[in-house]
Amino acid sequence: MSLYSTFTVHDRYLGVPVERVLEVMRAQSITPVPLAHPHIGGLINLRGQIVTALDLRARLDLPPRDADEPSATVILSTDAGALALIVDGLGDVVVVDEDRFEPPPETLQSESRHLIKGAYKLDDALLLDLDLDETLALST
Repeated sequence: MSLYSTFTVHDRYLGVPVERVLEVMRAQSITPVPLAHPHIGGLINLRGQIVTALDLRARLDLPPRDADEPSATVILSTDAGALALIVDGLGDVVVVDEDRFEPPPETLQSESRHLIKGAYKLDDALLLDLDLDETLALST
């Protein structure tokens, strides 16, 4: 059994191991960074610490968020320090059973398929296990 922090991005229900999450927050003010990598949403000020925000919709090759659509921020712990993921909505912390883990569904687009480790079949949803190391490696 493992604990996963969950969130939504477009029509996807995603999760990451809870031990990688520092905190979750409602939408934050994001400062754009000119000439940054296309997946970089900008920078946020987290209590005086400047944190890079990765737009998960862009990273997963999903349609961009409309200006009036809500967003949220998941702050992650990485080897290089804190990093933020811009997501559409926050979920709960869920317990997943390793016996219910399967390879990524065939329905995932090939462009973002390598960013998903697999899926957990929950009673009421399919939780996609986001590969944080691949997602944060902007060279792919």
